[in-house]
Amino acid sequence: MRPFTYERPADVRSAVAAAGRPDAVYLGGGTNLVDLMRLGVATPRTLVDVTRISSRAIEETGGGLLIGAGVRNGDLAADPLVRRAQPLLARAVLEGASGQIRNMATVAGNLLQRTRCPYFQDVTKPCNKRLPGSGCPARTGDHRNLAILGHSEHCVATHPSDMAVALAALDALVHVEGPDGARTVPMPGLHRLPGDEPDRDTVLAPGELITAVEVPHLPFAARSRYRKVRDRASFAFAVVSVAAALDVAGGVVRDCRIALGGVAHVPWRAEAAEAALRGAAATPEEFARAADAELARSSPLPGNAFKAPLLRNVLVRTLADLAEPAEPAGFAESEPVETP
Repeated sequence: MRPFTYERPADVRSAVAAAGRPDAVYLGGGTNLVDLMRLGVATPRTLVDVTRISSRAIEETGGGLLIGAGVRNGDLAADPLVRRAQPLLARAVLEGASGQIRNMATVAGNLLQRTRCPYFQDVTKPCNKRLPGSGCPARTGDHRNLAILGHSEHCVATHPSDMAVALAALDALVHVEGPDGARTVPMPGLHRLPGDEPDRDTVLAPGELITAVEVPHLPFAARSRYRKVRDRASFAFAVVSVAAALDVAGGVVRDCRIALGGVAHVPWRAEAAEAALRGAAATPEEFARAADAELARSSPLPGNAFKAPLLRNVLVRTLADLAEPAEPAGFAESEPVETP
């Protein structure tokens, strides 16, 4: 590991100033950053520790929930307010990593974690995300778990977060403080497609610090689900995942929210599928038509072409489950709460 300096600023303004210097990065839970430093992928000169100044509060506002950037993932998933108001978010967080990692990882860090593409994590291999212009060997190499939507000739990496997929479906707003003051960034919109600059994961400017995430109230949030397909039962990233909420009345879809994980460089909002569903009958046939509308935008590579039919099946099954008139998909009051 290369030498680095460590700073613990007293407030947000000081943190932003410190992180605006070259090769300075924020340190929260460190569950991703420390791994990348050990691998030699990340080589910061300065770590700016924001754990003491990041809010760990979860508050109900007039329009939804305000979640501090420093809230641990384990606390977020276990919080009764989150489980009641935004069960989709709680479910998605519980599907991520392991209990030990959730108890360290923060909300802001979860949003900003970097891809697990094997070429990105191996400094002996070329990678446009790690070293722009060096190439993307994943396109002709090991790309089984990589993108089928929104990728470019320069990068086919996928975003690994489960939580971010739920937040993209829920139209979350990310509160940011930077050298030029405060602003909010919508989700989707925080993360970038690779284009010809795959080394830029987000739209954040140097020094900008995530301070909170705002999740608007969704009237049909109780009828929502996060479904994740992975290679093993736990502690594995999504091969494909679906975050969905459905509002059905009289057998017709009045509204819906759908986001996809494991298939793109960003948490992918399924706008084509949503448009196809609104006003349509809540039937498996219409759900399949909506899935096909979204997959028309896909361009799988030979080694991950299986993801397209897999994603179609998972999306149709998830929507069909939500359309059932039985018990909503949210947490029951009697369901045990996982505690950190």
